Amino acid sequence: MGGKDSISNLPDEVLGKILSLLPTKLVVSTWVLSKRWRNVFPLVDTFDHRPTTTPGGPSFVSFISKHIFLKPSTHIKKFSLTCQPGEHSNCLIQTVLERGCLELHVQCNLTHSLGIIVFERNTLVKLTLSDGLHLCNHKQNFDVRVDLDRAPYFPSLRSLSLGAVSVGADLFKLLIWHCPVLEELFIRDDDADLSTWQGFVSSESLKRLVVSVVNLPNDDVWLFAPALVFLDYSSCVPCYFGEVVLDSLVEARLDVRFWESPTDDDDDDDDDDDVCGYFDGDVTNLVAGISNITTLHLSPNSLEVFHWCCKTMPVFNNLLRLSIESDKEKGWQIVPLLLNKSPNLQTLVIKGLVHKVTNGCGDVCPCNPSKRRKKRKRMMKEEEKEVEEDEDEDDTSCCLWTCQVKFLEISGYRGTRREHKQMRHFLGKLKYLETVNVGLHQEVKSLSYLRVTSDLKKLRSVSPTSQIHFL
Repeated sequence: MGGKDSISNLPDEVLGKILSLLPTKLVVSTWVLSKRWRNVFPLVDTFDHRPTTTPGGPSFVSFISKHIFLKPSTHIKKFSLTCQPGEHSNCLIQTVLERGCLELHVQCNLTHSLGIIVFERNTLVKLTLSDGLHLCNHKQNFDVRVDLDRAPYFPSLRSLSLGAVSVGADLFKLLIWHCPVLEELFIRDDDADLSTWQGFVSSESLKRLVVSVVNLPNDDVWLFAPALVFLDYSSCVPCYFGEVVLDSLVEARLDVRFWESPTDDDDDDDDDDDVCGYFDGDVTNLVAGISNITTLHLSPNSLEVFHWCCKTMPVFNNLLRLSIESDKEKGWQIVPLLLNKSPNLQTLVIKGLVHKVTNGCGDVCPCNPSKRRKKRKRMMKEEEKEVEEDEDEDDTSCCLWTCQVKFLEISGYRGTRREHKQMRHFLGKLKYLETVNVGLHQEVKSLSYLRVTSDLKKLRSVSPTSQIHFL
């Protein structure tokens, strides 16, 4: 005789919760086990509809519609739908919403039109639309103007995600305006031909905004979110940032980039004013709008854009943590100004120390443009070292001398000559340093580990209490 069936002895409500955690295709297969399991099936509240058929042959939609959706007592908590051509997706979504669905995910394998009218009645808390959906304002005619009086209302929606969805400007604004308690908004475009992001957000309840797009359909970007706490923005720099109201912002991660990177034919004769005038775009309002934050993360692209396209740099009185990412093709021209404008900065995090050498790097690094570098190569190593140490002692005008940074974190350290000079520069100027964490690059093998760490430990620090730790 077989062993005892412990699972079948569990209460129906418990079995329903267990089945809700399994793939829906597997859940459907339990229908053939016994009549008992047929009674359990309606208690499942999570479904994932993908193109498939049950072992008996009927399509998934037909099976679910017959045994679940036609029963008014069925409650659906979470439903994921992959639309297919020829399927009645709109009717299926409406039926799901009538069952009190709280979380809905809709995506497509091929381009598919979805009328926004299907959301006319809903209890949704989380909505995700992605991958090929064409969101229109009418079931059949895409050209019908949006009727704001009849537009769907999302009274409970707190999280909205639009990923690679085609949506017009009016409909995009309508979605945001009709979500009175929205807290999270995620926008993603993977293709330059799509137009999900319309360069506009206006919400008094929004707390988290993540934008990652390839293109900008509009010349201007407007952000009105006075309750926003977290901003993650990745896009090309627009011609102009309009109103930017982010009064409650605590943390910002920015990757604002040019359509084409600025290039200097002659690194020795950089003329910031001439090069700056060549680029369209202005991020002055964006920078001013984030001036109250405590944590700021900047990509190499953002450092470049801030330098060329920010007319005035505000004072970041509340900034405690600044994180920048370096790139050998991007300069550090804006970093000295950022440090000077951050009087209360406590933590400086840098991913990679190698950056493009220009005349605008300022005194935050010991770099020299090519002519000076070639000239110094003619000197003896001992003389070069002596000159550099003298400069370290005499240059009290360096922005690092007044910098309040106590915690310095470097990642991706390889131990090259340039990186070593940069570390010596930091340790010799940051007089309030207490802790230096150095994360070694994975290419630093065990044989060179001792050499790299030993060289760093030998560096002289202007702060007598600073300690170096290796990660």
